Amino acid sequence: MLVLTRKKNEHIQIGEDISISILAIEGEQVKLGINAPRHIDIHRKEIYLAIQQENAEAVNQLSLDQLKEVLPKLHIDR
Repeated sequence: MLVLTRKKNEHIQIGEDISISILAIEGEQVKLGINAPRHIDIHRKEIYLAIQQENAEAVNQLSLDQLKEVLPKLHIDR
């Protein structure tokens, strides 16, 4: 893990397309601004984990016949 120290109005650049700005620091809270391409999903970690859990539960509820019907419709990059 990379650990960086930043002050208000300073930035972090990730690759060419993602920029994180420190917008405000109030007590123990930091307000971040994230600039990234639209195709990149950005979530708070607890929301991301909840989405992953819901997806796993949804897959477990599908029957084999339902999976066979859904899989060809998915776009998977290889």
